[in-house]
Amino acid sequence: MRQESLDKEERLFLYLVSTFKTSARVAMGHMENPVTNETEVNLEQASYYIDLLDMLQSKAEGNMSEYEEQMLINTVSELRMEFIKKKPPEVFDKKLTKDIPTGSLEKE
Repeated sequence: MRQESLDKEERLFLYLVSTFKTSARVAMGHMENPVTNETEVNLEQASYYIDLLDMLQSKAEGNMSEYEEQMLINTVSELRMEFIKKKPPEVFDKKLTKDIPTGSLEKE
């Protein structure tokens, strides 16, 4: 009986991770939105789903099976890489120069 409960919990956990992964991929335009039947890109929404999975990873640490943990780590890593590829380069440039005092750029 206990083993069946663990198997069910593992399946539910993996389904939850898969649901967030699919939502992130839809938001990045890799899949058609099942509601609108269109491919749309919403990087803010994709980032939200990746953040949810990242939070789940940190909160569930030590409470997952090895398989669940590896699946979650791989999913978050894969989505982050896909997100980086989708993000326009100028967004990264703005973030890099945001922390540099404006006077230091003018002096060079």
